[in-house]
Amino acid sequence: MTYINNLILPGNPRYQPQEMIPIFGYDNLYKKVAEVEIATLETLGEIRIISKEDIEKLTDEVKQELYNIKTSDVDKIEKEITRHDIRAWVRCAQDILDPGLARWVHIPLTSYDVIDTARILQYRQAYEEALKPTITRLVKIFINLVERNIDQIQIGRTHGQHALPITMGFWLSTILNRIIDNWESLDYYSYNLKGKISGAVGAHNAQIGLGFSKKNQGDNFETNVLQKLNLKPARISTQILPPETLSHFLFSAINLSASFGQFGRDSRNLMRSEIGEMTESFESGQVGSSTMAHKRNPINFENLEGMWLRNKNEFGKVLDNSISDHQRDLTGSSLVRDYPIILINLQQQINTFLKEDKKKKTFLERLKFSEEASNMNFRKSSNVILAEPLYIALQMAGFGGDAHEFVNRQLVPEAQKNSRQLIEVLVDLSKDDEGLKAIIDNIPSEIMELLKNPENYIGDAKEKSMEIIHHAKLILNKLS
Repeated sequence: MTYINNLILPGNPRYQPQEMIPIFGYDNLYKKVAEVEIATLETLGEIRIISKEDIEKLTDEVKQELYNIKTSDVDKIEKEITRHDIRAWVRCAQDILDPGLARWVHIPLTSYDVIDTARILQYRQAYEEALKPTITRLVKIFINLVERNIDQIQIGRTHGQHALPITMGFWLSTILNRIIDNWESLDYYSYNLKGKISGAVGAHNAQIGLGFSKKNQGDNFETNVLQKLNLKPARISTQILPPETLSHFLFSAINLSASFGQFGRDSRNLMRSEIGEMTESFESGQVGSSTMAHKRNPINFENLEGMWLRNKNEFGKVLDNSISDHQRDLTGSSLVRDYPIILINLQQQINTFLKEDKKKKTFLERLKFSEEASNMNFRKSSNVILAEPLYIALQMAGFGGDAHEFVNRQLVPEAQKNSRQLIEVLVDLSKDDEGLKAIIDNIPSEIMELLKNPENYIGDAKEKSMEIIHHAKLILNKLS
């Protein structure tokens, strides 16, 4: 038997978030199997299938030994003897238990009563003990980030081109809103994960046929076992759980991962040399390039997006397992073993945000936002970005033709050529055009003033930012 724990996580050895090791570290994978089998033994004792004398031998010390069965030890027995993973675990357990109790291990279960239910327990533990506390911390910091940048003007960008003015806080709020929504979904589906103790085809054949349960009774063997594990049974199952509930949970994780990837992509672009609106912190001893000593690469932003790309492709395995042959086949068995990679990648993204420097300041808190660069980039297009309100104002004031075409073809080229405001070009044209002058006179004075001050054309960017901050705080209180 092995004695050194193998605690490597599924996926690439480069990405090993410590929070996930107690759950998905290789030699820890059978801890939840032990929980399911112990709950089953206890239930058998309660209904007097196992005698009182024998069930009392299931002491806390014995339970701990069952929890400590290593995956490596199960593997050895599986490869050398059983050619079956759960039957290999049963042998390990029987070596620990008193003979009077050992003979009841895994009765009346099928492998996937144990495996599917144990995995559900792992996912819930991963959310409760690893993801949820770190998401909570991240959201608190992100709220502060929005608040700090709520007034900073920023040029909005669509198709990579300057669009309309927003604020830096508004952009950050769009990311925060996605994080909050996806976190709320992840939390919801975590609490709605289901287990199963329904037998080889899902019809409780052994339980009913041998008198462990009675038909059409809510207080039955499956329910009693799962209650000990704080789980509810699936409404109906085959040899495996219906895939949808876990798919919803993992899809919520995927969407949250995408939220982080969006922040990574936006930030990486804003960090471009020619934009420079934000920068990653550059730590003592850090190197940007193996040859270009001047480089300061956006490695963390790139990793945030890269982890999303990895997760997106991992989710294909979940979709592939949406169907099986009849009550179950074995094609999906190897794929399911990779599902935890999604949560591991998600935790890796969160840990990127929360990585602390020597002063215990997180990466997210160390981000630098350049007011100077944001203002400079805004000014590059500030003379033409009010084309939208100008053409609409002209149309409303009685312009007889297509005001959009007029602004696009006549005013914008002249404004760009001579670095003038659109409204200035329009007013100059009206000096020789009485009809145009009359239309301009119909534009209300407050709109004329707006057309001279592009920095004021931000809609409800600040108000929406405050709304998202308020919503995020409510969700924080609700979930944490």
